[in-house]
Amino acid sequence: MRALTELADRARRVLEPVYWDYFAGGAGEERTLRANIAAFERRQIVPRVLRATGPRDLRVVLPGGVSRTPILVAPTAFHRLAHADGESGTAKAAAATGTVLTVSMAATEPVERIAEAGGPLWFQLYPQPDRAFTAAVVQRAEKAGCRALVVTADSPVFGRRDRDRRNRFVDLPDGLACENMRDADGRVRDIAMDDTLGWDTIAWLRGVTGLPILVKGVLHPADASAAVAAGVAGVIVSNHGGRQLDGAVATLDALPAVVAAVGGRVPVLVDGGVRRGADVLVALALGATAVLLGRPVLWGLAAGGAPGVHDVLAMFEADLDHVLALAGARTPADLDASMVAAS
Repeated sequence: MRALTELADRARRVLEPVYWDYFAGGAGEERTLRANIAAFERRQIVPRVLRATGPRDLRVVLPGGVSRTPILVAPTAFHRLAHADGESGTAKAAAATGTVLTVSMAATEPVERIAEAGGPLWFQLYPQPDRAFTAAVVQRAEKAGCRALVVTADSPVFGRRDRDRRNRFVDLPDGLACENMRDADGRVRDIAMDDTLGWDTIAWLRGVTGLPILVKGVLHPADASAAVAAGVAGVIVSNHGGRQLDGAVATLDALPAVVAAVGGRVPVLVDGGVRRGADVLVALALGATAVLLGRPVLWGLAAGGAPGVHDVLAMFEADLDHVLALAGARTPADLDASMVAAS
């Protein structure tokens, strides 16, 4: 969408260059970051005609409830670096558009304050080596009203992000902190990546919380099958927006095999490279229940605060409604893989 490109340009102009690079950049040579977008550009829609769609219904059933649209907000860190409205502003916009915000463990506002916006929230978790602290974070999220837990599984170590290394961006400025990492004494802990995590972590978390658990970062169909066997409520096909393993497969390319492995037993969601309503349609046709937006939301936030995020989400919703009508579908469930061709 041209409007989204213009919004990204505006965000780049208002952000400190170091922070723009943090939000926009990826790991290594950023091959995977570019591949995510290119994968959508290789797909074409094969529309159906005379389907009498009438008004479209974009609602989808997800773990924790129904979303008005299949366009969710992905977990992204440090929203107050983008705008003073921060995560609370993003949450207000998501609530106004009836969609789910996934709160990052690295949010610059506490989950309790974000929840005051009143919309549906999920909480993204990096399980920490200190399991007692991890359990306390999960319980905070549950008490705040989060409806699901999103476990990031693709980060046994930090990705090497050359832009951040070049800019020496290693910490937040004074006055900002990862507020969901405060312990009982008020001290902010560093987020630790843990290369000892295994599927037993999911079993442990299921004993800690009654929230449905989604695993984020799945690209291989065997891992999708393992996730279902571990009792998850959903699988998110993600390569961390190209910020972890450079050279990893594009998420859209990985999606069909993951959908086949899951076999309809739980919802499959996807993020990475979604830039227009047609991209959402393609992902849904290839088996995703919903998509998650990361960078576009941050561009809206940087450019216009909470109203900017609202504009992005409303723009995607309207664009999806439009392309659904043109493709001959009334609901996301009317789409199937026969309506997508690879160029």
